[in-house]
Amino acid sequence: MAENRKQIGLIGLGAFGRFAAGHLAPHFDLLGHDPHADACPGLARVSLEAAAACPTVVLAVPVQALEQTCRDIASFLPEGALVLDVASVKVEPMRAMRDALPTHVRIIGTHPLFGPQSAAAGLTGQSVVICPDAGVDASGVAAFCSEVLGLDVHLSDPDTHDRAMADVQALTHLVSRVIAELDIPPPPYTTKSYDLLRQATDLVRNDSDDLFQAIEQLNPYAASLRKRFFEAARAFDGRLDKGSGAGAKV
Repeated sequence: MAENRKQIGLIGLGAFGRFAAGHLAPHFDLLGHDPHADACPGLARVSLEAAAACPTVVLAVPVQALEQTCRDIASFLPEGALVLDVASVKVEPMRAMRDALPTHVRIIGTHPLFGPQSAAAGLTGQSVVICPDAGVDASGVAAFCSEVLGLDVHLSDPDTHDRAMADVQALTHLVSRVIAELDIPPPPYTTKSYDLLRQATDLVRNDSDDLFQAIEQLNPYAASLRKRFFEAARAFDGRLDKGSGAGAKV
């Protein structure tokens, strides 16, 4: 490992952890830990203790495992360590990190608004939301994301983030999953709007159940939006059955 490069501990080498490793490896010495993952290029596989002992630790585990992971690494974290998550929701992960991590570490929540599929062509122009804990300076992380990775950086707080993501992410993932469940065979010809809808569906088709459940169940604002969506769908279906309302004319 290069002596003049900083170390990052990357805990969790699933789809996003491996994707992140590929983009971080040119800039840092990566120490990765995941007892359930296959070999991952660009990093050294180490124990949980060794990964957590780095000055910066990135938690790329499912939200459902985040609090326990924080408890597992708490005693290994050095004074002043920077701990970041990459979860798709922020209120619950930030609470979990505050509760389980020692007070001597700095916490920054992040949400990359992209993944291995949507950013397959590169990171430039993709968005990331950064939610620093109270009193934590996120300027260094923001500068690296913007100036080195070419990301569009949005500073936020966890509550504002989750309110926005209920509309932006929970709704689109819900609609896309429903369309995927229909298992519609490829049609002989399509419209542009249909093609765009299928593209949205294909982007989330292979997402893990953990990710989908986090987006839909761990965002405190997703349930009310989901209820409104299905109420609107049922009402619209009722108007169509009666031959009135929007969509009744052909």
